[in-house]
Amino acid sequence: MNVVDSSAWLSYFAGDSNSAVFAEPIEELSELLVPSITITEVFKNVLRQRGEEAALIVTAHMKQGKVIPLDSELAMDAAKFGVLHKLPLADSIIFATGQKYSAVIWTQDSDFEGLVNVRYIAKKSI
Repeated sequence: MNVVDSSAWLSYFAGDSNSAVFAEPIEELSELLVPSITITEVFKNVLRQRGEEAALIVTAHMKQGKVIPLDSELAMDAAKFGVLHKLPLADSIIFATGQKYSAVIWTQDSDFEGLVNVRYIAKKSI
């Protein structure tokens, strides 16, 4: 199973230098878990930059994977991981989701670097 962090989704949709790396887990829909918080983050970012139509298109693609809602158990796990690993709120939810489903987390967000089951790909300089 794969969880793709918001930074990796945005890289994929932008077609930047890391997009090919993230294409594999994103396009393997049967193995794709999508924490609902990533939909929030990606929708907000694309809405701000490209408008609502583009935001709806990209999030429709995201929803082809299995969307994982934030329930109370996952929320408490996220809080624990957030404290333990000093993760921001959204990152702690994404990490907790990955841990719950024994999934690999794909990201270019350095907050995840060095954590278990994380495939961190550093952003390339232009």
